[in-house]
Order: sequence, then structure tokens, then C-alpha cells
Amino acid sequence: MKTFKKLSLRFSVFLFTFFGEIAVDVACGPEVDPYDYYVSYFHNNVQGDEYTPFAYNQMTYLNSEEDVASEPAINSSEWAKYLHVKADDVYKIMYAADSTVSSMMTNYNGKMKTLPDSLRANSFLQGLSKNKKALQYFKFAKRCEPFANVGYDPWDPEPRDSTAMGLLGNEALKFIKGTRDQFIKLRYAYQAARMFHYAGMYEESKQVYAQYIVNSKSKSAAKGWGLALYAGATRRLGDPEASAYLFSKVFASNPERRVQAYKNYYYNSTPAAGALKYAQTNEERANIWAINGFGNPDFDLESLNKVYEYDPGSPLNGALLIREVNKLEQALIEGSDLARISYNYYFAAENKTYKDSVQAVNLKQLVDVRDFAIKLATARKYPQPELGTLTAAYLSWIANDDVLAQKYLDMLHPAQLSERLRDRYRITHLLLKAKNISKGEAFDENELLPPLKWLDDKRAGADARYGRTTRNFYQQILAPAYLKLGDTAKAALAMSKADPGSYEAISFLQQYMRPTSMQALLKYKAQANGGDMTAQLAQSFTWFSDDDFYELYGTTFLRTHQYDEAVAMFSKLSAGYKFFMPENWYNGDADPKLYANPFLETINDFPKKYVSEKGSYTKKTFAAEMARLQKLTVLDKKNAALYYYKMANAVYQTGYFGNSWYLISYAWSSYDNGMAEKYFYDGDYKAARTAKMWYLKARALSSDPNFKAKCTFMLAKCEQKAIILNPKWNAFAYWNFDESKHKSFLEANYNNAYFKELKAKYGKTPFYQIAAGECSYLSDFINRK
Repeated sequence: MKTFKKLSLRFSVFLFTFFGEIAVDVACGPEVDPYDYYVSYFHNNVQGDEYTPFAYNQMTYLNSEEDVASEPAINSSEWAKYLHVKADDVYKIMYAADSTVSSMMTNYNGKMKTLPDSLRANSFLQGLSKNKKALQYFKFAKRCEPFANVGYDPWDPEPRDSTAMGLLGNEALKFIKGTRDQFIKLRYAYQAARMFHYAGMYEESKQVYAQYIVNSKSKSAAKGWGLALYAGATRRLGDPEASAYLFSKVFASNPERRVQAYKNYYYNSTPAAGALKYAQTNEERANIWAINGFGNPDFDLESLNKVYEYDPGSPLNGALLIREVNKLEQALIEGSDLARISYNYYFAAENKTYKDSVQAVNLKQLVDVRDFAIKLATARKYPQPELGTLTAAYLSWIANDDVLAQKYLDMLHPAQLSERLRDRYRITHLLLKAKNISKGEAFDENELLPPLKWLDDKRAGADARYGRTTRNFYQQILAPAYLKLGDTAKAALAMSKADPGSYEAISFLQQYMRPTSMQALLKYKAQANGGDMTAQLAQSFTWFSDDDFYELYGTTFLRTHQYDEAVAMFSKLSAGYKFFMPENWYNGDADPKLYANPFLETINDFPKKYVSEKGSYTKKTFAAEMARLQKLTVLDKKNAALYYYKMANAVYQTGYFGNSWYLISYAWSSYDNGMAEKYFYDGDYKAARTAKMWYLKARALSSDPNFKAKCTFMLAKCEQKAIILNPKWNAFAYWNFDESKHKSFLEANYNNAYFKELKAKYGKTPFYQIAAGECSYLSDFINRK
């Protein structure tokens, strides 16, 4: 019972406020983009596109499920070369035909006159009509197609007709014996191996590969497709190590099957050593190590060094090097508070010793990767040695060694670089130019204008990587720099330029702007037609409508208690403008909106009291009433105490803990109560400071003990908000009921000076009796032993 008494205080202070408005609109960011969850300026395709599906991405198994080469395109091209026809025509019939045309092809007899006019001009069909062996195979493949393309639903698997597939496999073997055409013969063999494999006849499938496919003189990609079937059958027959090795060969030989081979390699669940014992060449060993490197989300210098050891000229070296660079970006580039890239940034460990130790490990890794990059550059065995130099420069920038970074850049001649490497050079050069900016030092804006215009032009292209680089520069470097210099308006423009209309741009405006910065923003908007940095930034601000602008402008005046000015701004809104009103998502068929009256007097913060729409306040009506009360404190001094009390109640209710938080905040989150003050209006939203000041004034101006009791009780509640926010106590400690850990927090609440004063001076007032009966934490204070 004693423990329960102590816990009741904790519950009343925290849990009710924590869970009280879970059903209300909350402050939530967008879903995490699996391709964009850390700050990156080093594109994962700098070395080329060949291995981009395997670029670093800790959020997904593969960075892309799409192969860089198209199997339909490759097969269409092979058929086009074989029949001397157009590849597009092959593709249209083999892969793009609708069900009507596909059905027609199953019965096609090679006579063009039997085809509709729309198909007679197709060169592939014309070629088939002249090559009876090819037509015979094509029709056979169409018969196999329904069995090979059966979809798989793990919850409701469709049974395969193994008997029919076995018959088709044997039929394919008969066709093989009846032709000497290597192109057609290989394809019949592939169909036979495929039908046997899908029928569960794995030994027969392997025999077909060994007899007809592996030694085929054809240069067709179908040999690799057959090898994939052979590798799969090998796994099914209980030899995962050999299977992994065989899939690594498919990975190397067939870019159109590379993703599938990669997945199947890992389905074998065998260590690299198991596949390596079958490898016969250094190139094969390099591919196995590369696959293991691509599948490792942690730092992996071993795979990087092994691939270079066995095949230093392979493009795999560049792909693996960039993976390690991207890992270091995630580990070492800290996201700005203005635009957190991922939720993990919000809950990162705060233990300095731990963070310093991790940082030391990460920096050691950076040095090792940079050393590898330098080796790549100086040994010149890799076809793009400049990639090594650029990597060393960029890693030096991450390590805050600008002199060394510039030294590496000076070794290069941008005009002699490939386009991607030249772009990499320009981005690194821009980052070095911006180094003083990120420190909050004054800088020449217009010096950055040419490279930023270039970056904006690159962003306009189809490659989303440049979009993320541009956005990151504006959000992570330029906007924070303006904020440090005190130019919040320009910081807002930079956030908008980064990603116009985005969650981050809107959040910045809603959280950081003051009346003075809104005034500056109005001035900057008028300069959008110029040629300087201000114009460059302001040009992207057209997404923010006039209504949104003046609604925000008025809200900043509410936060600074300049109510006449707020009314003036709200008066500029369009007729019929609808102010935001939070909603209860679980209110059934009733009106979900939570209408509030900030002037209500309440004993408890929870449950929050709401009213009908008719009795509720919008920002405009709230501003008008507060402006009226402000004037009355001067004009009607006799009743000034009451006016201050009403205003204090109103601003108290606009806090996190009140029913009218939406009047000064654009979102409410259950985490707000546990986060330290960050924005200028948090003094009211989290700490109730203005409310406390006005309650003190109201109490000082009154001689009524019962009124003074009400003021003192509310002062105690305001004081409690300061206790909750005090950094000496873990804001989330209420999840852990360790008595020693909570002792200081409980003591601070028990020793609330205003509770002591309330009991000592106003214990006999009617209000005290009511509050003591309704307020659980006042009751805890009174009954404490």
C-alpha cells in the first residue's frame, strides 16, 4: 500500500498526460524511406551501375530488387540475331502480348495469312514462318509457359502438375535429339531442365544440364539460366555449399539473373568458406567474397581486401568501397535537428563515454577504408583509380581534416574525369567550401551560388541521388548555418528550397518562426526575382499560400502574447478560412473534432474538458478575447486580478497539458512531455511560465482568500511542469519503478512550495476542500507521512 501511494503521484503527473490524448492528432513524421535514412553525399553508383542493386542499405535486404540487365531484352536480342529480325518485334510477341495474342500464338501454324493485319508486319512472326524448327520450339515453349509461371502464395500454394511437367521435360529431350541447331537445342535443354526441376525431378534436371547445357557451344545467356537450375537442384539434393558456389557463378555471368542468384546464394545459409572450396580461379574467389560483402550490413574490410587481392581490376572493388563509405556516412555524419533523417536519431544514446568510444571505433574504420582507397588510387590496377582519390578526400572531410581533403582534391584534374567522378569532385569541393558555414561563421553567400545552381540543375534530372544530395546540403548545412547566424527567415527559405512543401519544411516554419522572422520572410519573398542567394532561395517558396503565411504569422503573435497584432494577421485570411481543430480518431460516428474553451477553470489536467462547437474558440476568436482582457487589466484596475486570472487560465490551457494546445502548437505528441524545451514558445507549451507570471499577478492584486487559493493551486501546477522538465530527472523514468531512481523526482513534487503555501495559508477555504478531494497529487501531498 505504501508503494502504491508513492506511485499514485507518478501516475497522476505522467501517465494520464502520456496516454490522455493518444486518440488526438499527434506529431508524427513520415514513414522512413528505406532508401533515405541517413545523411549521404556519396552516391552509391559513382563507380557504375553494374552492382547498384547491392549498394549499402541497412533498412532492406537489397537496395533494389531490379537487375541492371533485362532478361526479356537479352532473350529478345538473341532471338532477333538468330532470325535476323527486330528485337522489339520479338519482345512484343514473347513478353508484351495480351492474352488474346498469346492464345493465338499457341496455335500459330506459321502461315502469315492466318494472322490479323496488326500482326502480319511483325518481323519475328515472319521469321518464325520461315524457320520451322524455331516455330516448333516457340510453340513448345508456349505450352511450357503456364507450368513455369505459376505464382506462389505461401498462404495458399497452388499445386504444381508434376506429372505434366515431367512429360514436357521428356518431350523436350526428344526434340533435342531431333535437331543439330545449337541455338534451338540449348533452349529445348533449358525447357527440359526447368520442367524437371519444377516437377521435383532434381536428378533428371541436373543430368540435362550436364549432358546438353554446360558444354553447349552457344554463347547464349540461357546457359546461365540452366546453371541456375542446376544450382537449385544441387541445393534440393542436399549440397548447400556446392549450390552456393554455383549461384556465385550465375551472379558473375548473368547480370539479368544476378539478384536472383544473390538471394539463392544466401538461401543456402553456408559460410563463405563452404563455397570457396569449390572455386577454381581467382575471379571466382573474388565473386564469392563480393557476395558476402554485399550481404554484410556491418563494417567489412575483409571482403573488400579479399576481392582486391584476387581481382584488383574488377568493378566489384568500387562497389564494395562505396558500400563502406556509405556505412561510415551513417555512423559519422550526424543529422541536423532541423531535419532528422530517421527516428533512430531521436533516441540515440546520450551516454557521452559510450558515444565517444563508438566514435573512436568508427574513425578507426574510416582511416582503414581511406588507406584502401589510397591503395586503389596509387596501385592503379583498378580501372578508375581516381575513385580512390575522391574517396580519400571525402572521408577526410567526414573526419574534419579539411587540409588533407583539399590535398587529395588537388591531385585531380576535373576536366579529365568521367562525368560521375567529376560530379563527385564538385560535390566534395562544395562541402569543403561550406565547412566554415556549418560552424556558424559568417560566409559569403554568393560564393556558394554557382555550385548550388549547378546542384539544383542536377537535381532536376532523373537521378534521385542528386535530389537527396541537394536536399541534404540545404537542410543539413545551409539552414542550420543561417539559424546559428540568427537569420531564421533565411533558414526557413533554405528548408523550403531543400524540399518544398515537405514535412520538414512545414515543421520548421511551424516551430521556429517568430514575428520578426515572419516579417523578414515577407521581405525576402519580395526579392525572389533577383540574382543573389536570397532570390535563389525565395524562388522555391511559392508552395506556401498567403492563407498559410498569415495564419502562421498570427500564431507567432499568439505565442508572444501580442494579441492585437494576431487579430490583424488573422483578419487577412480568406473569407470562410477553416482553422485547424484536432480530432479524436476513435469517436465513432460522432463529430471527431475536439472543440475547446481555453477559459475553462479545471482542477485536473486529465481528462481534458471539451465543449460544443458553439462554445469553442478558434485562433482568431481567442486572440480577440485575449486582446480585450489585456486592455481591461489597464482600463479596469478594480477587476484586474480577475482578468489576469482568466488570461492565465487561457495560456495554461494552450500548453501540452491543456485542452487548447492547438492554439499555439500545430501538433501534439505523447512524447512532448518528456522532451526538453527546444522552441521559443515551449516556455508556455511545456513549462507554463506566462501562466505562472499572470497567476502571481492575479493573486497579488486580490484580497479574496478563496481566489488566492485558486491562484496558488494553479501556481503549484505550473511549478509541477518545471519539475517534470528538470534535466536532473530522466523524463522517461516512469517506465522503471526503481524507488531509488525516482526518489529525487518524488521529493521535488512532495516539496512543491506552492502546495505547502496552499495548505498553510488557504487550507480552510472552500476551494481547498474541493481541490483536495478531486486532485490526486494534492491528496498525495496532504496525506504524505
